[in-house]
Amino acid sequence: MSRSTASGTNLHYINGEWTSGTGSETFESESPATGETLATFQRGTEADVDRALEAADEAFEEWRELSAIDRAEYLWEIYHELRDRHEELGEIVSRECGKEISEGKADVTEAWHMVEWAAGNARHPHGDVVPSEIGSKDAYMRRKPRGVIGCISPWNFPVAIPFWHMAIALVEGNTVVWKPAEQTPWCAQIIAEMFEDAGIPDGVFNMVQGFGDAGAAITDDERVDTVLFTGSAEVGHEIAGKVGGEPGKLAACEMGGKNGIVVTEEADLDTAVHSAVMSSFKTTGQRCVSSERLIVHEDVYDEFKQRFVDIAQDIAVGDPLEEDTFMGPAIEADHVEKIRRHNELAREEGANVLVDRFELEAEEIPDDHEDGHWVGPFVYEIDYESDLRCLNEECFGPHVALLEYSGDIEDAVEIHNDTPYGLAGAIISEDYRQINYFRDHADIGLAYANLPCIGAEVQLPFGGVKKSGNGYPSAREAIEAVTERTAWTMNNSKEIEMAQGLSADITTDD
Repeated sequence: MSRSTASGTNLHYINGEWTSGTGSETFESESPATGETLATFQRGTEADVDRALEAADEAFEEWRELSAIDRAEYLWEIYHELRDRHEELGEIVSRECGKEISEGKADVTEAWHMVEWAAGNARHPHGDVVPSEIGSKDAYMRRKPRGVIGCISPWNFPVAIPFWHMAIALVEGNTVVWKPAEQTPWCAQIIAEMFEDAGIPDGVFNMVQGFGDAGAAITDDERVDTVLFTGSAEVGHEIAGKVGGEPGKLAACEMGGKNGIVVTEEADLDTAVHSAVMSSFKTTGQRCVSSERLIVHEDVYDEFKQRFVDIAQDIAVGDPLEEDTFMGPAIEADHVEKIRRHNELAREEGANVLVDRFELEAEEIPDDHEDGHWVGPFVYEIDYESDLRCLNEECFGPHVALLEYSGDIEDAVEIHNDTPYGLAGAIISEDYRQINYFRDHADIGLAYANLPCIGAEVQLPFGGVKKSGNGYPSAREAIEAVTERTAWTMNNSKEIEMAQGLSADITTDD
């Protein structure tokens, strides 16, 4: 079956078929590094989403009747393909979303780790046996699939995060309608091809390429039982607000952060600087867990600042396909403009700019890459004030504030928590009491000690608190979002006996 039109436009995958859908509009995937067009795709419409949801709804009953082990067999096919095509797919990720090549390959590795976890979990024990007050009763918990799962994934992890959502949802017996990010449709196309190659039954997996209107058509539809979303806080809160008002419908939304690293007076500065550079500049700062605030004790502030600034001034920005590149381009022109506005905001609020490589010198841009979306590190120091916008609004770029603090770990954590977000953070210290205080009091879902605040593993929950999320769309916690729990109690006696001493006697007037 053809996966594209005669003109080379790539299609949607709905109900086991490649289709151009009802729309006439197309859009292009563009290399962030060169500006070149990589491929052309059909733009999905509400009617295309409707057809995909209808297919998923109709396929659900038959799919749920398979055993979890049989459902997982389809995922094992994809697991092996992800591993076999690791190098190739890693390069495609880097070409389409601009991550340097080791990150592109790691994206694919994370995807197969998630598939491995979800498919392997099919053979693990499920449910819980719960003691009953009554000796003749058995009580336990069973899980059942919720139904149709709407998945909306971001561009910065275009292979890994879709499998966070879909691998678990499918193994647990749900069907899926997926709207990938419009910036990375080529990666999505390859994932859909993998599902087709694996022989997934018609309607179980569906992909509609497109923009926010297609995503809204998924989240707003009454046939969708759960929405799994990873992306911006603005969109996630809109989804959570809509879904939260519909009885029986759930949303697990993992969103952004204004993440911080606390460097105490007890820090090893080699570890501190290394962790801060990784957290601030990997993926060009375009991770939801990237660190935009470095909270450093006054005793080590000057040395830390000098060492961090020296590296930021020299960090290797370049072609993401070259192994000696540390930072690739920003994802698109609009995002470059967003980063510029955040940098200007910091200046307006009184920042002392330490590094400004926002506009790279001509010689820093690789040959034949002049049309790429290039930015470099922007580092500043500023006196901490609770209401500064530059310390509260997520930039999602290589935009980093240094904040000097005095006092104890309690003071550092108070500054750390003074943000509307609560996704990820780290503490650098050789004092286990400081580390444990941060662990217990930092308002975050992902906490690290003597490490960058990036690098989550698939078997751990991934999500935050406050403005950063209302769920964990990965690992065991995602199972909560895509299944219903039934408390099952069975009487093994000929007599009926009730808990709490409730009388089971039936009396009548006679």
